[in-house]
Amino acid sequence: MFLLNELIFLSPLIIYMGFRIRQLIAKKSFKNIFAVFFVLLVLAFPVAETLSHSSGRGWAKYIMIAGYISLPLLLYLGLVVILSDLLIGTGRLLKFISKEMVRNARFRSVQVGLLLIIPVVIVILGAWNYHYLRVKEYSVEVPRKSSAIGQLKIAFAADFHLGELTSAHFMGRFVAKINGLDPDIVLIGGDIFEGDRRDEETEEFEAQFRRIRAKYGVYAAPGNHEMHGENRSAFLAQAGIRFLQDAVEKIDAAFYLAGRNDGHSRNRRPIEELLGNTPDDLPVILLDHRPTDLDRVSQTVVDIQLSGHTHHGQLFPINLITKRVYELSWGYLKKRQTHFFVTSGVQLWGPPIRTAGASEILVINVVFREKS
Repeated sequence: MFLLNELIFLSPLIIYMGFRIRQLIAKKSFKNIFAVFFVLLVLAFPVAETLSHSSGRGWAKYIMIAGYISLPLLLYLGLVVILSDLLIGTGRLLKFISKEMVRNARFRSVQVGLLLIIPVVIVILGAWNYHYLRVKEYSVEVPRKSSAIGQLKIAFAADFHLGELTSAHFMGRFVAKINGLDPDIVLIGGDIFEGDRRDEETEEFEAQFRRIRAKYGVYAAPGNHEMHGENRSAFLAQAGIRFLQDAVEKIDAAFYLAGRNDGHSRNRRPIEELLGNTPDDLPVILLDHRPTDLDRVSQTVVDIQLSGHTHHGQLFPINLITKRVYELSWGYLKKRQTHFFVTSGVQLWGPPIRTAGASEILVINVVFREKS
């Protein structure tokens, strides 16, 4: 079960913060109420993960939502407890806070209130950030070579993680934003679906994807969910999405579009082999779900690489870890002559909360310049 090992590893900290808050509560009846609430909070995420691999209809759907929200709530409750203890400990050392003040009933009540309210406020703001879908634009220049066009407008999105918990209005809003951008091509960087379920009702998602209008159509490369979950070829065909699995396609006489298998796939070919038979007569755009091999890719004919997967950590301070793991966790980087873009995704795995990154569609305005 995803993150279960991490929760077990952090169990001493979880026990500490539950004990610490209960210790601050004055009335015994309130202590017991909090203890029950805290146990439910800790158990909620494992229950949600278990239900995510079975039916999510009816009552189970709402338990899953509550369970997923419990994870960031638990994270920020822990961080606030640690920060509070550090501040009070520092105050005691510097003589700003006395032992009597710490033991004062009113001081303890205010402390408990803040410890419980601050994580809730953070989660509420994270839910707003998650549901607010932005458009972020970039402009780059690449060599035109013999391309028949002078410019290209790309709309790029990744990490939809569509499933039964996806809002009924999400895909409609997404397609409306895409069509309002009037892109030449729409590219999807993998993880269209969430989990390994085989019984999702996908007809509405298919219908919404078919509404997308772009001159060159809609293309996608596989993410880790496409590589390890159910084969989605029927869905992709019905949705009008061209799927590039370690393949290169020439788009009119304008550019080459390549899509790589996910980095953990045993069928993934080296980038040099994938592009080995690609002529150097047109610009090359690459879809690769994970933003890895940046240095290696920058030494090839690839002009633009588009990736997702990182979610930029999704929850602070996890983004500090993804920034260490990936050379580019979110945003834009030019390395040699290759332009790299990493989106934090239009949706997320699990908790509908985002306190790092943004729910976004990238627009890349590409100018194919003549040689100077």
